[in-house]
Amino acid sequence: MLIVHVHVQVLPDQVDAFIAATLANARASVQEPGIARFDVVQQTDDPTRFVLVEVYRNADAPAQHKETAHYALWRDTVAPMMAVPRTSVKYTNLHPDDQGW
Repeated sequence: MLIVHVHVQVLPDQVDAFIAATLANARASVQEPGIARFDVVQQTDDPTRFVLVEVYRNADAPAQHKETAHYALWRDTVAPMMAVPRTSVKYTNLHPDDQGW
């Protein structure tokens, strides 16, 4: 599995609109066969900061996700809401059963 954490900071007056758009994208995203999980988390001490936790079943799934209409709508909708450009970090899932633990 491939896990991507997308770090987002939105403008203070755009938090509610960002949440609405992002939850709509998340609901559609989890319907994709290549996505195992899509969580939207909001930082407790700074409500303008979010992390999108995207869990993909295979290496091709992120590119397939970016070709969907719901992703394009989300991307274009939230772009003007960003306080700074979003960033992402990719992770590989390590499972104890896979490591002989």
